[in-house]
Amino acid sequence: MPRISHLSSLRSPEGGERAKSLRSRMTEAEHRLWYRLRAGRFGGRKFRRQVPLGPFIVDFLCEPEALVVEIDGGQHDEARGADDSRTAWLNARGYRVIRFWNNEVLGNIDGVLDALARALA
Repeated sequence: MPRISHLSSLRSPEGGERAKSLRSRMTEAEHRLWYRLRAGRFGGRKFRRQVPLGPFIVDFLCEPEALVVEIDGGQHDEARGADDSRTAWLNARGYRVIRFWNNEVLGNIDGVLDALARALA
């Protein structure tokens, strides 16, 4: 299935309210990465945070490049099956998903940014 170019067709009112709540409760790792991505600071690319896509809310989205960036904490280790299903759903709609662990963002932000730059190249 081709990527849907208008996010509004993938949004629900409930998802928007939940995303707004999540934006106010970002983790330290999400805050650190957001600081580097926001306002075109990362190569002029536009990223959005806590974006509803269908039944999911993705951590970060670069819509023009159809790239979803997920920051995973320890709870994701136990929820690997759910993450795989989420990734498959997003891939089926044309989005690429790249995942980083919290400790990667907190301990090696430059390495994370290098990986993102390669994904966007």
